[in-house]
Amino acid sequence: MKVSANGITLEVEDHGSPSGEPLVLIMGLGMQLIAWHEDLVQMLVDKGFRVLRFDNRDIGLSHSFDHLGVPNLGIEALKHVVGLQVKSPYSLGDMANDTAGLLDVFGIKQAHICGASMGGMVAQQLALRHPHRVKSLTLMMTSSGSRKLSQPSLKVRSAMLSSPDDPKSFDSIVAHYVSIYKLIGSPGYPSGDEWLTRRLSMSVRRSYRPQGTARQLTAIAADGDRSSLLPQIKAPTQVLHGLQDPLVPVDAGKQLATLIPGAKLDLVEGMGHDLPTALYPRFAAGISAAAARA
Repeated sequence: MKVSANGITLEVEDHGSPSGEPLVLIMGLGMQLIAWHEDLVQMLVDKGFRVLRFDNRDIGLSHSFDHLGVPNLGIEALKHVVGLQVKSPYSLGDMANDTAGLLDVFGIKQAHICGASMGGMVAQQLALRHPHRVKSLTLMMTSSGSRKLSQPSLKVRSAMLSSPDDPKSFDSIVAHYVSIYKLIGSPGYPSGDEWLTRRLSMSVRRSYRPQGTARQLTAIAADGDRSSLLPQIKAPTQVLHGLQDPLVPVDAGKQLATLIPGAKLDLVEGMGHDLPTALYPRFAAGISAAAARA
C-alpha cells in the first residue's frame, strides 16, 4: 500500500497482527522492501511482531527524486576521500524522518527498529533524532561512518560504482547484480546463481532505479561520522555483523557495540554483506533479544 509520510509517498507492507509488537525493517542502499525475505518476515511475525517493511525514498515504488538530478559520483567520491563536504539531494536524517512519519501513519508511538547496511545508518539517525520512537534497535552489517574504520577493497568499491554492460537489457542488469552479490556475499553461506538470479530478477521487474541509488549513496557519504553522537542512544541495541563482510568490514560493528551504551554484539562467522537464508533464525533471535530488553 502507498501512504503519505513526511510529505512524500512511501510503499509499505504491514505483516502480522495489529496487536503485535511493532517492528520496522529498514533496508540498505538501493534495496527494496522485498530484500527482507518473506520467510524472515514470517519468522518475526511468529515471534509476535507486527512487521512493517517499506521502500525507502527514491527506491522501489516509493517517492522519486529524479527532479533533483543525478550526482556525479566520481566527483563526490573524490570529495569524500579528501574530507570535503559531499553534496547530497537529501540526507539520512530526512530518511529517518520518513520512518518516523511512517509510524505516525499507523498510529504507532514507539517501535522496535531493525536496519541493515544503509538502513542501519538511517536507524542510528532515527534513534538520535526521535529517541522516544525507538523501543529497541538492531543494527545489521552497518557503520558509524567513521573514516578511521577499515574500508572496502578497491575491487569492491569499483564493483559498487560500476554499471551493467547494457543498462537497457534486463538480463544484463540482473547479471550485473548477481556478480556484485557474489562478490560481497557470505563465503560461509553462498547463495547459488539460480537463487540469486530468481530473487534479483524479481527485484528488477518490480523496480529499477539506479539514479535513486546514486542519490542514496551521496546521502551516506554526506552524513559523515556519527561516532561522537552514538553514546546518546539509549534504546537497547543489538549489533549483528559478519566476520567476513567485504563491504563494511567487521571493525565497524565492533565500534558500534563499543560506542552505544549497553549494546550487545553478535559476530557471525562466514557471513559477508548479505542476509543468508540459513541465518534467518539467528537474525530473528537477535531482533527478539533486543526487543526483550526494552
